[in-house]
Amino acid sequence: MPPHHQDSALSRRRFLVTGAACAGALAVPAAVGTPFAAAATQYTLTATNNSTQFQDICLFQKAVGLGVPAALSLAWLTAPAHPGHTVTFTWSVDYSFVWALTGPLMTGIPFMDWEQAAADPDDQLRNQTGFDFDNGNYGFVPASGSGTPLGGLGVQILPGVPDDTASVGIGMDSSPVFAAQAVPGANLVFTPHPQYWITAGTFIRGEVLNVEEITNEAEIPYGNTFSMNAVLGKTNLWTVSATKS
Repeated sequence: MPPHHQDSALSRRRFLVTGAACAGALAVPAAVGTPFAAAATQYTLTATNNSTQFQDICLFQKAVGLGVPAALSLAWLTAPAHPGHTVTFTWSVDYSFVWALTGPLMTGIPFMDWEQAAADPDDQLRNQTGFDFDNGNYGFVPASGSGTPLGGLGVQILPGVPDDTASVGIGMDSSPVFAAQAVPGANLVFTPHPQYWITAGTFIRGEVLNVEEITNEAEIPYGNTFSMNAVLGKTNLWTVSATKS
């Protein structure tokens, strides 16, 4: 954590948030405050490492059409896998607003010690929030007005937020997916269009990715199914298929 964050602002936050960080591909998050609503549809991905080396399996989403040009993709879900081992990821399309003390947001740093608040792009009561810094505390606050259109998730950065200290974004199923620098006075509207990608290598959950540098990726096209398989071969290439019923 950068030096100017070492006063552990996490211990001084007074803003109510819902949910908490989850660890591991299948960990169940411990709820804080009001729990998220149960999702109707659960997605499953079974990933097998048939390469010759230990690798971290990583799921991520790309910021194509997201509506926030400065948004960066995060290592959304990760799990370690030895050669010949299989890991299973499960999630539902439940959105949240997320923020973290990052300092300047850049590739390779972790989006860590984050907090979240429940969000719904199809509900004008829950599709926007404010983000403020007040009396030494960062956190979500009620947004002013109702300017975020349905289908979007808006974050209003209040003028009091210090430059280059925090980042905000959106999460899915209690894990951060995208983040952007919290620029004072900015109004960020994220318009999610979920498309899922898998890769392997060395990854930490929440790590800020440079998707242009990822070479062994594969899209997971769910279409009319909610259960898929992905196998990483000896040449580090993926084979993706629907789960047979």
